[in-house]
Amino acid sequence: MAGLSTGPAPSGSIARPDGRRVRYFDTGGSGDAPVLVWHHGTPQTGAIIEPVASEAAARGLRVVSCARPGYPGSDASPGRSVADAAADVLAVLDELGIDRFATMGASGGGPHALACAALAPRRATAVATFAGIAPYWGDVDWFAGMADPGGLRSALAGRRARLAHAETAEFEPESFTSRDYEVLKGAWAALGTDAGAGSASGPEGEADDDVAFVSPWGVELAAVTSPVLLVQGGRDRVIPATHAGWMLERIRRGELWLRPREGHVSVLTALGVALDWGVATGNVSPPLTL
Repeated sequence: MAGLSTGPAPSGSIARPDGRRVRYFDTGGSGDAPVLVWHHGTPQTGAIIEPVASEAAARGLRVVSCARPGYPGSDASPGRSVADAAADVLAVLDELGIDRFATMGASGGGPHALACAALAPRRATAVATFAGIAPYWGDVDWFAGMADPGGLRSALAGRRARLAHAETAEFEPESFTSRDYEVLKGAWAALGTDAGAGSASGPEGEADDDVAFVSPWGVELAAVTSPVLLVQGGRDRVIPATHAGWMLERIRRGELWLRPREGHVSVLTALGVALDWGVATGNVSPPLTL
C-alpha cells in the first residue's frame, strides 16, 4: 500500500519527565493509516523486524514500536513496572499525534500490550498477545512447564539477584521445540538476530523485564476493556499454556486461540490472522465505555 514500507523503520527518541530517553521506531505512512503498536519480546531491541513490518504493511497498517528501558537507545529505569514501560509507549504515541491504535506483543511484550490498553481504554481498539506471560500469581504452578525458569525465579529476589543470575546464565536449547527452530531458520530469522542484538547490549533490559513480570504490574487485567486475543502454542516450553488460560478467566472480553502444535516462537506464524482479527475488531467493536 502506498506510503507504507517494509524496510527498516526510522527511529527517534523522546525525553521523559525524569530525564530518560525512550527510543521508538515508526514505519510511518499516511495520517489516516490505522496504527499497530508492537511490543517486543525479552530480550529484543524494539526495532520493527521484517515479519511484523511486512504483515502489517500488507494490511495497510502503520507500526510503532518502542525499546523498553534498558534496551538499546532507551535509558534504564530500575524498579520500573509493566505499567511504567507502557506509559513510555503512550507518551511516544502522544508525541507522534496518534490517538487510536491496536496493540500487540509477543512473549515479554504481551504484558505491555495489555497494560497499554488498561492505561488507555478509550484509545486501544484491540489487543493481542502471542505466548504472553501472565501476572505472577504467587505459587509454584506459575513456573510449571517452563524449560528454564531460572531467570524468573531469581527475579523474585529483586534486580540485584536477577543481574547476578545473568552473569552465568546460558540459553537452554530445550526451551524451543523443533518447530520453533524451523521457524527461526525461515520466516522469523530476523527475530533471532534481533534477540541476539538485544541481549548483546547488556542484561539490564532483560533483568528489569523479569523483575517487572513477577512484581505487581501496576494495572489489573480487569481494567482492559478492549477485545483481547490470546494466541498460545500448546507446546510452548518458555511460557506454558496455563498462563493464557489463567488470563482468559480474568479478562473481560478475551478469547483464546490455542495452537496445539506450536511452540514459543512458531506461534508467531499466526500473526497475519491475528492482524486480520485486530483490523476487523477495531472497525466494528469499540472499547466499552467506563
